[in-house]
Order: sequence, then C-alpha cells, then structure tokens
Amino acid sequence: MTDVTMTVNGQQVSGTVEGRTLLVQFLRDNLGLTGTHVGCETSQCGACTIHMDGRSVKSCSMLAVQADGATITTIEGLADGEALHPVQAAFKEHHGLQCGFCTPGMIMAATNMISRHPEGLDEKTVREELEGNICRCTGYHNIVKAILAASEAMSSAANKAA
Repeated sequence: MTDVTMTVNGQQVSGTVEGRTLLVQFLRDNLGLTGTHVGCETSQCGACTIHMDGRSVKSCSMLAVQADGATITTIEGLADGEALHPVQAAFKEHHGLQCGFCTPGMIMAATNMISRHPEGLDEKTVREELEGNICRCTGYHNIVKAILAASEAMSSAANKAA
C-alpha cells in the first residue's frame, strides 16, 4: 500500500492505494468523483479524460501513484459553482451529447484543446484532435459544432479582456 496526495479540483486529497490502483479508480472509488467514466480501460475511448498539471490525460492508463503531487481537474471541477464552463455551456446549447457517457471526457479533451489553440480552432483541427475520444451515439457533428462555438466564445472573451 502507498500513500498518495494530490490536489483535485482545488482541494488537497490523500489516500492509501495499492500500487496497481489506476488513477480513474482512485478518483471514482476513493473520492466519489464519478463523472470520470471507465469505458474501455485501454485508453482508446477517452471517457476517462482528465487534466493533470494542465495536460489532458487518460486516467485509465496511469496509476494513482503516478499522480502523487499532481494537480488534477475532473469534469466536476470545471464549472464555477452553478455557472457552467463555456465548453459545458456550448455542449448544452449545441446538443453535443446524447447518452452522456462520453461527454465528460469529450469536454475535458475540448477544454485542453482550446487552451492549446487560443487563436481559435477550425473543424479539421477539432476532428483530428478528437481522435481517441469515441462517441457511440452521435456522428460528432454537434460535438464539433459545440467545441468550435466554445473556442470562439473563449477567444472573444480573452480578446475583450486584453
């Protein structure tokens, strides 16, 4: 057993885990953050996507001990109280979800994508960067539309603030 400590959604958390405990299991089972989903357990579907130290990572492909000391953001940490994050709001407005299973991972991947492309995104880039995030319900059209709308809104807000 190993002790781990990390900052998750702005709160420092600690726990004791077996060396083989996946980060996704620690988040869901130890912390009760069930928005991070377990889909394929082979890092191919993206349902477990979170941010670790500002990077988008698949939490089913890393051990909890590897996140010791890290700063983690899950889907539960994106909203500001009752105010949805702009990507969450865009997914809602543009119907970028159906069953919702892949949605947390898609949103986490999208927020990271937008942060890496502050100048804005185009459809080709969004579709290429969504590879590795699988949605079995949609044709991705509304997901892409939502990400582009969020990128535009966040880029406009950043330009107004500058």
